[in-house]
This record gives sequence, C-alpha cells and structure tokens, in this order.
Amino acid sequence: MHPLEIIARKRDGSEHSAEEIEFLLSGYLRGEIPDYQMAAWLMAVCIRGMTRAETLALTHAMVASGEVLDLSGIAGVKVAAAIPV
Repeated sequence: MHPLEIIARKRDGSEHSAEEIEFLLSGYLRGEIPDYQMAAWLMAVCIRGMTRAETLALTHAMVASGEVLDLSGIAGVKVAAAIPV
C-alpha cells in the first residue's frame, strides 16, 4: 500500500478497507507517514465523510494503537473520559 493512493481513493469518494485505515494510522504513529500526508487524508475525510464501517475501523485502530486497560474487574458501567494534558 502507498499513502498517496489511499489519500486519492478517499479524495475521489471511495470507501477504505479496515486494512487501509490501519496502514495509515500505524504508519503515521511510527513516523513513516508525514504530517502533511495525514493532513491531506483528514481533509479528504472532512470533505467526503466516512462510512460506519470506516469509522468503526478507525476506532478499532486507534484503540489498538495504545495501552488498553482491562476494567473487567470493576463492577458496573465504565465511562472513559479524555483528560486534557
């Protein structure tokens, strides 16, 4: 896969596969995809939108990109909140 091809597909209105989204996110986090290419992809997403499947794939890729806490030992409903740094 090549980032420019993935960006062009979204720009042209195509739907991404989960593998394409994972490739973009993981490549960006490893520093292999530069900021300007990720910004171009985000602009294409803002203009064209994302399907439910793409949104789910992006959410899964983002969750898998960091440390995941196991809260199953805590009873009741759990809610995550982003804390500004």
